[in-house]
Amino acid sequence: MQASPRCGARTRSGEACRSPAAHGKVRCRMHGGAPGCGAPPGNRNARKHGLFAREAIDERRQVRALLDDARTLLRELE
Repeated sequence: MQASPRCGARTRSGEACRSPAAHGKVRCRMHGGAPGCGAPPGNRNARKHGLFAREAIDERRQVRALLDDARTLLRELE
């Protein structure tokens, strides 16, 4: 077990995953080496909430720009 190849994925802390890679794969079972892992082809559930829809991203940019303008105006008034 100690000599088996390790998973090539990175953890959230940025360190390498220390789990053994799945047989014949470069990732462990938790990082995509298990059979049947990942979303099915044509998965529409990934777009369910619309958080990453183009319109939502544009709206967040506009709100952020409006808030930046408001902050700048408040600093000028001080």
